[in-house]
Amino acid sequence: MQFTSKRKSQIAFLILASLLFVSAAVAGPPLICHPFDIGNAKSLPWVSHDWNLTGGEGYDTANLAADTLAILNSSDVTLVHMETLRRATLFARSDRVAANRLLLQLVARAESSRSSQSPNALPLFDAAYLAEAYKQWLGEDNPAKSLESYAWLKQAMQARGNDPQMAFAAALITLHGPQADHRRFADAALAGAKSDPLLAQNLTSHFLSGPTMAQFIQPDNEVKAAKQ
Repeated sequence: MQFTSKRKSQIAFLILASLLFVSAAVAGPPLICHPFDIGNAKSLPWVSHDWNLTGGEGYDTANLAADTLAILNSSDVTLVHMETLRRATLFARSDRVAANRLLLQLVARAESSRSSQSPNALPLFDAAYLAEAYKQWLGEDNPAKSLESYAWLKQAMQARGNDPQMAFAAALITLHGPQADHRRFADAALAGAKSDPLLAQNLTSHFLSGPTMAQFIQPDNEVKAAKQ
């Protein structure tokens, strides 16, 4: 079959567009682009199938801090915290006042936990996770850009003990390093999924049109190498 120059150009454009789409799907912010399966657990209201928020969700972001804290305080399941903070970050992009308020409250909550004799892991984790999500989604002009959130994450994991779901979150946060920590977190998440059906469900789901989440965090996999 012979193709005209115009048809060849059209085919080349379609191939390039496909490659760019796949690349964008894999390279999107890992804490934001992929919804986490939380079963029937409660989270922030979500009526859109578009992760980018089309403006038709109708959620009043004035309630963002109060609603988010109510959900976080009512659940000790790390994946519920991850999905709730993911949704909160998506909503926060359209309301910087609400974004600031939520971050300040989670930071204060984390510092209060850290100063106690028996630190609670989840407030530390929540502050770390929200700060990292803000850095991925709100750009340079965001209230979390100067926060050293990784220290909170490490303290949270130490206080929590063996939590493969938290290790999964940490593996996503450390995709670009520290590499030794990332390897340890990824290994812990993959091993723990054998006895955690909800985590296993998340690890076997696909990161948009790209690899599964397990493949995405796997140490030394081709996708991660390509991203670097």
